[in-house]
Amino acid sequence: MQRLLVIGCVWPEPESSAAGSRMLQLLKFFLSENYEINFVTTAARSKFAIDLKVINIASEVVKMNHASFDEILKKIQPNLVLFDRFITEEQFGWRVEEACPGAIKILDTEDLHFLRKTRTEAFKKNIHAENIYFDSEITKREIASIYRCDLSLIISEVEMEILQKKFNISRNLLHYLPFLLDAVSEKNKTKLPKFDQRENFISIGNFLHEPNWNAVLYLKEQIWPLIKRKLPEAEIHIYGAYPSQKVWNLHDEKEGFKIKGRAEDAESVMRKSKVCLAPIRFGAGLKGKLIQAMQCGTPCVTTSVGAEGIAEAGDVHWERFITNDPKEFANKAVQLYSEKELWNISVENGFKIIESRFSRQKHQRKLSQRLSDLKENIYTYRQQNFVGKMLRHHQHRSTYFMAKFIEEKEKSNFQN
Repeated sequence: MQRLLVIGCVWPEPESSAAGSRMLQLLKFFLSENYEINFVTTAARSKFAIDLKVINIASEVVKMNHASFDEILKKIQPNLVLFDRFITEEQFGWRVEEACPGAIKILDTEDLHFLRKTRTEAFKKNIHAENIYFDSEITKREIASIYRCDLSLIISEVEMEILQKKFNISRNLLHYLPFLLDAVSEKNKTKLPKFDQRENFISIGNFLHEPNWNAVLYLKEQIWPLIKRKLPEAEIHIYGAYPSQKVWNLHDEKEGFKIKGRAEDAESVMRKSKVCLAPIRFGAGLKGKLIQAMQCGTPCVTTSVGAEGIAEAGDVHWERFITNDPKEFANKAVQLYSEKELWNISVENGFKIIESRFSRQKHQRKLSQRLSDLKENIYTYRQQNFVGKMLRHHQHRSTYFMAKFIEEKEKSNFQN
């Protein structure tokens, strides 16, 4: 049996974020491939995290910059190591290289963090992100991590294009892997509430993620007043994990702008809502809220950033409801909320997007084939990736000495 070690940045919380859903999808894929899986992280266990024991995955909390992790590697002897985000590769990659040099190293980028961070900075400065991401420290760190790994999983075609065309990274190091979803069956479609059975707008997203907070603020200040003027009885319900006080302060009963906080069952509240609004102005990757809305038969209005990786340019299924102008956004939202025939067409188009672009069977098959090829030809792939060999050499030495320094310092503090 093949052994997989997953080194997570946090515990998977599928109900809190798209990143949590993505990790669960990956774990289920490797279980279907008959891998024995161990999940480790330095993060404290969360009460909202999935219980990995239920799906036969061993898990534990590990220490950073501590020799005990080397013992874990020797005990598990993984054939494959999956790093959840480039940060975990920076922290543990050199230890994996030293203890298990033959293990295949996979980086799941979740989304490109440098793209998200630099887009956030560019939005605040009102400049193009491309003007700053080549010089950003996080860009250099994440690109270096991609080179040090044997394969990186990239969640959107836009990000694949950026890595290949802007940074000249070989496709041999990259694999396009979006969300892994099943098509909505005809039986399940009939169970979904219809137009006349739904009410209210909905916005949902983890508030630890800055683009989500900005989108809610944008709704409150520029978009919702325009919608409310045309639909005075309408309400919007704002859901999201980890809301801070500044989020709760936006609650306004009179205006129908209601902050609900964490949704105990995100799918349930999405099914009951008539239209999902996601005016996301910066960010990266795939927007899980929009995918979930489509699965629940809830039409969406979003921005070009929100639609990135979900709808191809000119996609007739969705392009009518993608706009970056607040007035046009509000008009489209009112139109979807009010016109039953248009609403029904949009619902069906959402089902088509799920089936055509996120097929679990298709993408799992491609990933399985890619991993099989990688295992059979790992020596050749590594020989062709000289930049990766060079970076692993330098990172191994620098991180090694830093980690040893921290270990010795902690030993000294303990003895004193």
